[in-house]
Amino acid sequence: MVTNEPIAAISTPHGRGGIAVIRLSGEGVLEIADRFFRPAGKRKLSEIEGGRTAYGRIYSDGKVIDDGVAAVFCAPRSFTGEDTVEISCHGGIVLSETVLSAALAAGCRLAGAGEFTKRAFLNGKISLSQAEAVINLIDAVNGEGLLLASAQSRGVLSGKIDSLREELTDLIASLYVSVDYPDEDLAPVGEEELRTRVGSLCEALDSLCKSYRVGHAVSEGIPTVIAGRPNTGKSSLLNRILGKERAIVTEFAGTTRDTVEETVSVGRVTLRLCDTAGIRTVSDPVEKIGVEKTRQALREAELILAVFDASHPLTGEDREFLSLLSECRGEVIPVCNKCDLERAAEDFSASLPGEAVEVSAVTGEGLEALYKRISDLFVAEKIDYDTTPILSGARQHAAALSARESLYAARKALDGGFSPDVAGLDLEQALAALAELDGRGAAAEVTDRIFSRFCVGK
Repeated sequence: MVTNEPIAAISTPHGRGGIAVIRLSGEGVLEIADRFFRPAGKRKLSEIEGGRTAYGRIYSDGKVIDDGVAAVFCAPRSFTGEDTVEISCHGGIVLSETVLSAALAAGCRLAGAGEFTKRAFLNGKISLSQAEAVINLIDAVNGEGLLLASAQSRGVLSGKIDSLREELTDLIASLYVSVDYPDEDLAPVGEEELRTRVGSLCEALDSLCKSYRVGHAVSEGIPTVIAGRPNTGKSSLLNRILGKERAIVTEFAGTTRDTVEETVSVGRVTLRLCDTAGIRTVSDPVEKIGVEKTRQALREAELILAVFDASHPLTGEDREFLSLLSECRGEVIPVCNKCDLERAAEDFSASLPGEAVEVSAVTGEGLEALYKRISDLFVAEKIDYDTTPILSGARQHAAALSARESLYAARKALDGGFSPDVAGLDLEQALAALAELDGRGAAAEVTDRIFSRFCVGK
């Protein structure tokens, strides 16, 4: 439900800074701002044209507390689609909160988390995928994620979805013309043309669904497990990648007894790293729990950095670990650590699941090669994010998969000799899934969950 009740919040981070911005949006906010902001000129804020700024004084309880700048945006030409005022004052904690209190006392209520962006969505200023891009812009941890979020916020993905919806809507309309009005002099779609157009839509959805591999890698982050037998240098490798001492490192086997998780940007992708207990048979009940957690993490991982000691021949525990890797669904990169030490006499590279990357967690040697291998697995080519629509979230991917599944069902019905109206039911389901993808058919609880990720003031 769209509401234009006046709201206000501090839109800059809490703390000291050069400036703080207090944002007001909704019905009557220009008149509300008049009650505590007085421009230096003769005109009130409510008399200023949209898209203009005014320098003036800020009042609280009738007393001047600061001077600042107010930017006025009139509906519908604002981020939210409503009348909006953004007041910039000096960035003190008490000062910014006092200005906010003045706005609340003048007639606004405190905005909820993400409410400004939610109003932009509800007022048709942005699509749901563009709204999700806003939080991805804020949360971006690498350059690739920033480029992707920026492109999505400008409508690259929503434009592609609109194109698919338009094509699908036109196809459904043409199909039902031939079914419902066979005797009219209208232009029906023939079965061969119907198959061709459905096939084209299937290919487009295939491509879109595959793009999630890239979007997931640069935006959400790849669940990545660092695993191996004890004392191969797993925790040292984690610390080297993170650039800080996050995990305890000793010469004693079994130091790591629980998973240690961190998020880090590596090359062109984001990793959700998990350091694990060494794989071995143990009797200690605590370490045994840690080993079981390792096995569970391996089953769920999308990327496994399988660590081996390059200075030591393969052990029975290494071979047990290799057997376990064969049952995992994730990509596996063998990592031969301790390459700064004298190499083992036995060359065990042929026993590893793929070409190994040699590194030294102590010196950092080989880390760039490892980063490149990881990046090439998930983002193999240079991508023009300004022209390439990419799914960046699990919700988007699930909706796209649903649309593709319905299109496949429609094509199967046509190939099976069923009448076009049977395929039409599947095409309508595909259209509904596309509407959900970009927010037109999304349930209220879905949109509420998305906007709850935002901070207050955005």
